[in-house]
Amino acid sequence: MNVLAIVAPGQGAQTPGFLSPWLAESAFEARLQWLSTVANLDLVHYGTEADAETIRDTAIAQPLLVAAGLLAALELFPSPADGFRRTGVGAGHSVGEITAAAASGVLTAEQAMVFVRERGKAMAEASALQPTGMSAVIGGDADEVLAAIDNFGLTPANNNGKGQIVAAGPMELLAKLAENAPAKARVRPLSVAGAFHTSYMQPGKDHLAKLAGAISTHDPRTALLSNADGQVVQSGHEFLRRLVDQVTLPVRWDLCMQTMTDLGVTGLLELPPAKTLTGIAKRNMSGVELFSLNTPDDLPAARAFVEKHSDLEAHHRRTPNTTWTMVVSPAKGEFAPADDLGSGATLEPGAVVGAVANLRESVAVHTEHGGQITEWLVEPGDIVSPGQPLVRLYPAPEGTE
Repeated sequence: MNVLAIVAPGQGAQTPGFLSPWLAESAFEARLQWLSTVANLDLVHYGTEADAETIRDTAIAQPLLVAAGLLAALELFPSPADGFRRTGVGAGHSVGEITAAAASGVLTAEQAMVFVRERGKAMAEASALQPTGMSAVIGGDADEVLAAIDNFGLTPANNNGKGQIVAAGPMELLAKLAENAPAKARVRPLSVAGAFHTSYMQPGKDHLAKLAGAISTHDPRTALLSNADGQVVQSGHEFLRRLVDQVTLPVRWDLCMQTMTDLGVTGLLELPPAKTLTGIAKRNMSGVELFSLNTPDDLPAARAFVEKHSDLEAHHRRTPNTTWTMVVSPAKGEFAPADDLGSGATLEPGAVVGAVANLRESVAVHTEHGGQITEWLVEPGDIVSPGQPLVRLYPAPEGTE
C-alpha cells in the first residue's frame, strides 16, 4: 500500500523572492492578495521584493510561510476534496503546523492567517524582551549533545532526528555552547529572532490561548501529526490546543518522522519553500521517495508524484460512514482497553477507551464525540500503529444517559 505524506516547513525556510514564480498564476495572485488583506500584511511584496533581513522578521515570516503553503496546496489540488482523498498523513514543522491544520480542514484559511498573524506578532514581542536565539548542533552523539545543552542551561527546542538538535536560550549561553561544542559536533547560529519553543515565548502562548476560545474547528480530514509527540490527533479542538501549547514546547520532528514511518509512508512531498524537511527526511526516512515543490514548473511532476503514492481504495476503506465514528490509535504500542467497556457500552464525549503503551510512554486514548460501542477492532494486548482503528461507535440511543 502506498501512503502519501504532505509536510509544511517552518520559519527559516523562506528566501527572498521565493513567491515570484507563483505570481504568474492569476488565481495564486488573487488568493495571495486576499490572504494579505486577512493578515493585514503585504504578502505579495514580502514574497517577491523584500530582502532577507525584512522577511527574517518573525511577524512577517510566519504569515508568509503559511500563505505560501496553503496557496501552493490549492495549485496542487484545485479541489481540496481531492487532496483529502489522496493525502495519507499531514504534518508541519513549527509554524508549518498551522499550514497543515488548515490544509487538513481543522481551520479555514482565514482562521489560519489570523492565528498566524497573532502568533508571529506575539512571538516577536516576546523575543524583544531579552536577547535570546537558537543554534543548530550538527553531528555528535545525541545523548552527549542533549547533556551539553542542559549543562549550559539551554533548551533542546527542535529535535530534527539524526545529526541535528537545535538549542535555544540566552545569547550568552549559546555562545558558551559554541565555544565548548560536544565531541564531533559543530554549533551553527540560526537566523531567528528569539528562543522559539521555550519558556521565553510564554507571553505569546498566553495571548494565543485567549484567542483560541473563540475559534471554531473541524476534525482533520486526514491523519494529522502533532509536533509535541508525533501522535495522530483526531480532534480539531485538541489540535488547536496543541497549536497554542506548541509555542513554548520543543518540536519533536524526530517523532513525527517515526510516526510517518510507522504509518507506512512511501512518498513525502514538501510544500514551498521546500528543501528543509526533505533534506531532514533524506537522513532519517530511508526508502521514502521525496519531492520538493518550489515553483509552478514543478506542478506536473508533483501531481505525478501524488498519483504514484496515493491509495484511493485504502482511503475509501478508512473513511467513516456519516452514521458512525471510529476511534484510532494516536501512537504505536500495545493497546489495553479500559475496564468494563464491552460492546453496547455508552461513552460520553472525551471518555477514555484505553491506552497505548510503548517503551517511551503510555498514551490515553479518548473518544472525541462519544457514542455506543458496536465493535472492537483490536484485542487487548495487540500491537497497534498510529492511525489504526481501535473501536467503532454509533450514536447513543435517544434517552441514554
